[in-house]
Amino acid sequence: MPKMKTKRGAAKRFKATGSGKVKRAQAYTSHILTKKSTKRKRNLRKASLVDASSVAAVKRMVPYM
Repeated sequence: MPKMKTKRGAAKRFKATGSGKVKRAQAYTSHILTKKSTKRKRNLRKASLVDASSVAAVKRMVPYM
């Protein structure tokens, strides 16, 4: 059986935590920042976890995570 290919775009966006959960960056932080408050922009910098319903799809895209 040959090795599975990783979806490179997904590999750049997701990382695994030590306990096996999947970490992701927050959206809504790249443009139209003038109307967003400083507190909102600061909280968007923090990483978030992928929802449980999407973890299986992410792990299929990045099989060796």
